[in-house]
Amino acid sequence: MDQATRLKLGAIFFAVFWIGGMLWWSGEYHPAYIIILSVCGALAGYFWYRAMHWSFRRMRLLPHD
Repeated sequence: MDQATRLKLGAIFFAVFWIGGMLWWSGEYHPAYIIILSVCGALAGYFWYRAMHWSFRRMRLLPHD
């Protein structure tokens, strides 16, 4: 498994963990709230991926395209 695949799996894990943590912390389980947190979690995972991708490229851990 290469670094890019690991980074993508890490971003997915981060998003799922963030959504689960926010649901558990708030205690609200209304459908609208779950949808909002899912969208926010997906955005958080995407931005985490982009930030880590940028920083790994700066550290030369990922090859340039």
